[in-house]
Amino acid sequence: MSARTRAAIRRVEDLELWPNAVADALARFERAFQQPGRYLNASEVSSPGMEVEDARDVLEQAMLHLPCGARRDLGRLIGRIDAEFERRTLPEPNNVELAVSGWWWTRMRER
Repeated sequence: MSARTRAAIRRVEDLELWPNAVADALARFERAFQQPGRYLNASEVSSPGMEVEDARDVLEQAMLHLPCGARRDLGRLIGRIDAEFERRTLPEPNNVELAVSGWWWTRMRER
């Protein structure tokens, strides 16, 4: 990620989110993806608001406020995260109404 993108993220965090919101969200995915096995383990959820889906919401919120170049830069990283998240989760047909919140809420982890 470029220095300009990092600076733009800091501005968005100051105005719209909270300090280190994006870094914390990315770290949450990094920890989740370090889990062994084909599917993400649902028992890894520590509490509401701390799930990787919540982290993806934070990244989406940041993307809404970033300038174009920074949005593209962060978007490339999010694209890789999304691909891995989709690969390591299964469709959850009972949660289709949550798709308005983000497609990532319509996925389930191994239970």
